[in-house]
Amino acid sequence: MSLLKLLKGQAHGQALLEMALVLPILLLLLMGIIDFGRIIASGLQINNLTREAVRAGVVGYSDSEIEALIFARESWLEEDKIVITIDPDEETGRIKGDPLSVTIDYSVEIITPLMANLLTNPWPVSAQCLMRVE
Repeated sequence: MSLLKLLKGQAHGQALLEMALVLPILLLLLMGIIDFGRIIASGLQINNLTREAVRAGVVGYSDSEIEALIFARESWLEEDKIVITIDPDEETGRIKGDPLSVTIDYSVEIITPLMANLLTNPWPVSAQCLMRVE
């Protein structure tokens, strides 16, 4: 019997053992990619919505129109998880040259089971934009 055949004969189950060692790491990476991708995409969407909302506010939109604009333009975010803060609000008045701030807070639900146990669930995402009233 040759040495190669002897060594090959003792390697039964090696692939199974390697897969058992590598599979948890691969699953952790895959779940991390999925959830962090959703968090980053939500952050980008919130950032864009905040910038558009404050731009609308500085040119004369009311608070309700700003909120309607945000809800009309959000594409896949859940509306009940969006918290909008406009400062100063229209009741206190917006004077030309004063700053207007719009802040949007959103909670991203972690959807993969392993990441939900490792990370804060839901993950908070926030964006704020500040411009001068025109």
